[in-house]
Amino acid sequence: MAGEAAATTDDAILGGRLRLIQPRRGHRVGHDAILLAAATAAKSGEHAVDLGAGVGAAGLALAARVPGLWVTLIEIDPALATLAEDNIRRNGFAPRMRASVLDVAAPARRFAAEGLGAGSAARVLINPPFNDPARQQGSPDPGRRLAHAAAPQGVAAWIRCAARLLAPHGVLTLIFRPDGLPELLAALSRAFGALALMPVHPRPQMPAVRVLVRAVRQSRAPLTLVPGLTLADNGGRPTPEADAVLRDGATLPLAEM
Repeated sequence: MAGEAAATTDDAILGGRLRLIQPRRGHRVGHDAILLAAATAAKSGEHAVDLGAGVGAAGLALAARVPGLWVTLIEIDPALATLAEDNIRRNGFAPRMRASVLDVAAPARRFAAEGLGAGSAARVLINPPFNDPARQQGSPDPGRRLAHAAAPQGVAAWIRCAARLLAPHGVLTLIFRPDGLPELLAALSRAFGALALMPVHPRPQMPAVRVLVRAVRQSRAPLTLVPGLTLADNGGRPTPEADAVLRDGATLPLAEM
């Protein structure tokens, strides 16, 4: 027990609304997970699937905002999936949340065996590994490398999995790097439409470092651009808009479309 405690930390997110046990080293929860949840619309009684859930931050933040939402967390790393289960219980969501150890590239029958058949979800949210190992140096930590680095064309496997899980006109929300948009849009074009893109800027007048994307399965509606979110002012202080999302659990415009 002492060794396990030394290997993890107990952290508050969303202004203390949630507490997460997460690894002390390796991939740790940051703004991306909270922004992803804030950009995801959902209704009570629906089923949402969080692909690549890690310790469960995005799915838990969404469940905290939407009472009655059922959420399944999918994570390839058994150790992180175990922490996700712990976080589900300690935050009081056990009756309507669960975690499963699955690879997004696993055959459909593996997902069906976990109760995740084709068309079983109304919402899918993903924070895929999006760093290109050919262009960016990978982390020496295996956990961070698995969470952040994608193989060439790797995002296509995530999109195919999301398309299979979503019911017709189900909604996919994801967060990605701006320079990866050509690859992402190509992957989405096969099964999704009504794309809405929202850039995330670190400070005013600085290029976006992330883009949030909303897409609707089997829609033919055109792409739209949504005004961006700026995380901090020129002095490094969080903007009121970012603070409302990251601390107070406010939604982003993509969740209101």
